[in-house]
Amino acid sequence: MNFNPSDLYGVLPALILAVGALAVLMSEVFLSTVKPALLGVGTGAAGAAQAQLPAGSAAAPPPPAPAPDRRYQACLAAAFAVAALWAAVEQFGDPTVSLFSGAAVSDGFGRVVAAVACGSLALSCLVAFSYLEALRATRGEFYALAMFSCAGMCLIAQATDLIVIFLSLEVLSLSLYALCAYLRRGKKPAEAAFKYFILGSFASAIFLYGAALAFGATGSTRLADVAAAVKALAQNQAVPGTGPLLLAAVALLTSGFAFKVAAVPFHMWVPDVYDGAPAPVTGFMAAGVKAAAFATLVRILVAGFGDPSAALGAHGWRELIVGLAVLTMLTGNLLAVPQRSVKRMLAYSSIAHAGYLLVAVASMASSASRADATQGLLFYLAAYGATIVGAFGVVAVIERKLQQDGLSDDLSSWAGLSEKHPALAAAMSLFMISLAGVPPTAGFMAKLTVFRSAIEAGLAPLAIFGVLTSVAGLYYYLRVVVYVYMYPQAKSGPVPGGKLFSAGLAIAGCALLVIWMGVQPGAFGAITQAAATSFAK
Repeated sequence: MNFNPSDLYGVLPALILAVGALAVLMSEVFLSTVKPALLGVGTGAAGAAQAQLPAGSAAAPPPPAPAPDRRYQACLAAAFAVAALWAAVEQFGDPTVSLFSGAAVSDGFGRVVAAVACGSLALSCLVAFSYLEALRATRGEFYALAMFSCAGMCLIAQATDLIVIFLSLEVLSLSLYALCAYLRRGKKPAEAAFKYFILGSFASAIFLYGAALAFGATGSTRLADVAAAVKALAQNQAVPGTGPLLLAAVALLTSGFAFKVAAVPFHMWVPDVYDGAPAPVTGFMAAGVKAAAFATLVRILVAGFGDPSAALGAHGWRELIVGLAVLTMLTGNLLAVPQRSVKRMLAYSSIAHAGYLLVAVASMASSASRADATQGLLFYLAAYGATIVGAFGVVAVIERKLQQDGLSDDLSSWAGLSEKHPALAAAMSLFMISLAGVPPTAGFMAKLTVFRSAIEAGLAPLAIFGVLTSVAGLYYYLRVVVYVYMYPQAKSGPVPGGKLFSAGLAIAGCALLVIWMGVQPGAFGAITQAAATSFAK
């Protein structure tokens, strides 16, 4: 691999995030506390009272040193995330450029995914500020890990080499493992991180095994070389035995990323991890990881294994993706119906949305509909990211009150929210309606574009199945709205105030994006269309 300094411009969003993470970590070194007076004597009135104690009496313990002021760290992390978002947006109109001797690429597809990941990070940092301040758990490591994870998301969306994909995947994953266990008190965070780590390690091993088989069949880890081997196989010019190796490779590589996108039967980790991780981390993970993982899955299948009907069976990997989509849509929606925990309901609904996104991936198998399917995938990722970050932002605000009162995350705890906090109730209702795919929200336009591309690709039965499973989503999403507006007010008091401004700002921003993308989808649709057209060539 030859290093060209100009290639760094192509990965500028990831570089900005890495520099921001190092800056936040370095800022921790220079934080200082206001120390009490020497010899254990406090300052001010407390110190004077302690100095007047009679001789021989037990001295009162010195007052604890105040914690350092870390409120700037959330703003600093959000600022770097916005700068990375700006860098990705500025490159939207640039031509496609190969980076690092073909190990990565800077194209419209990767730039849109990077923008979605950076936007999710910026909004999640604002939500995390209020959440962590209320729990007195603010540390620079939280924001640094989030930025390192987002940098991995940006890199993996651009990677065109299986080794670079694996390295980016580990940067993305290791940071999230730590973030899931950030609140060390209690069993849920430790359980969430442990399950995520163990199952994630298995998924990484499966991916590496698939990469090894691809290398054995082609002698290279570059996706372009894999595509050339698939083409040679279709023309009966490949070395004997290459076909089974490539077929096993695509199955294992898909299985490895099916874990990351939460596709059935690789979904077992999702409910416990979403429930045990801090709500801001869950929102960021649901939006960013899904975007990065689907982007990589598409690159492997489309750019690496090319036309599936040419070499790998009658329909090749398309049949594999169709089967995963059917199982994922059905299982996610059915298991979300009986859930009374809002976080676990959103976890199972995330599985269902992975199924809808797999419909778009399956539609890319047809070269005639590949551009429309890619546009639908990118639009869906952006719409889902704005909606789910906002939904978990509201959950983070409510979760603070539930933890204070010792209540569980049950639907009954959301009763009467419209009477106590009408703004939060309206925002949560909007996000639920968008996730259900009701117009005029971003969720409706996202599902419309995905199902339309499936029909154009000759997958009309799959699109109809997706519409039918979406009906189940109406029940469990609108049930939250019913509890918020139609059930009597709960006995618990209002959500504690004070530091809700940043969370409210993030929730309002997500709500505006959901409405804007639903009412005026053409503005963002033009960006995704340009990215999809260049990717489909």
